[in-house]
Amino acid sequence: PDGSRIKASVLYPNDPKRRLEVLWNNDAARSDTSVIAINGQSQWSAPKGLKLGMTLTALEKINGRPFKLSGFGPDGTASIAGWEGGALASLPGGCKVGGRIAIDAKASAEARAAVEGDKELMSNDAGLKALKATVGELLIGY
Repeated sequence: PDGSRIKASVLYPNDPKRRLEVLWNNDAARSDTSVIAINGQSQWSAPKGLKLGMTLTALEKINGRPFKLSGFGPDGTASIAGWEGGALASLPGGCKVGGRIAIDAKASAEARAAVEGDKELMSNDAGLKALKATVGELLIGY
């Protein structure tokens, strides 16, 4: 947060389409995976075929139902707050998947204001769908 840095292993650091960030529970030994982050222009996929740029509708289809989001911040992103008992709530191997959703940068200030702030939204909210929100970051935790 706020420009701070954390230790991680970065695969393909100079290739935005292949970049992958791995955070460890044991930094010194680089063992015991904590979180894998897929962001930027990365073309990696997460469990169930999740990828950056997917629409909310595509995520709902994979999950089998709408899911919960936090309110959007000034940066135009919101965190996935819960899968609401859908298919993405329980994955093989005990991993958890989450991430951030980003709204279209071209969205009007009025439309953005309706989804910003300290609130929870459902992914099937008509106002949110109109903002052409997509997956902006995927986090796979262990």
